Amino acid sequence: MTSMDLKLIKMVTDHYWLKQESVVDKITYKGRTFFNKYERIESRLTQALIDRHLRHEITIAHSLINARDQVENIVIDYNGRDPQRFYHKAQLLLREEGYINFTAFETKTPGHLHLYIHKGHTTFQEAVQLGKMLSMKLAAKQPKQWRMFPTTDLPPEYNILNIPYEVYAKERGASWSKHM
Repeated sequence: MTSMDLKLIKMVTDHYWLKQESVVDKITYKGRTFFNKYERIESRLTQALIDRHLRHEITIAHSLINARDQVENIVIDYNGRDPQRFYHKAQLLLREEGYINFTAFETKTPGHLHLYIHKGHTTFQEAVQLGKMLSMKLAAKQPKQWRMFPTTDLPPEYNILNIPYEVYAKERGASWSKHM
């Protein structure tokens, strides 16, 4: 994967999350207890760190929510068994909904995808509502085997995703979009 492919994500780079071997902290949120293995590093996310992540030397995650409580991407974290079918259905739905910029990335686990929908400067609450709406429409077409990010069901420290390893497929506006 090239650095240009990662630039499609528009990651928050003023900090990053480094996965540790043991639990870093315990978080109580909405009556549930979470044990966090990711440590927030208040340092700039550099290309050298990303390269180490891509070589599987370390595991780095990026925040979906920036300091102004805005979101650049709505992400579908697909954990099912048929990524081709899922991507095809999701792509059709996103086109139908008017989203013309989205990218699917492969994760460390074979067959799992992160589908980044490039929405641009969106408030956290609006992103959560759009994610719920997209998830509901997608669930009408196939069994639900995904989670939406960002979400209010998890603490802000869990609205992070590991940096993806490979591009699965990307969509950047097309000739059909002028008819929408």
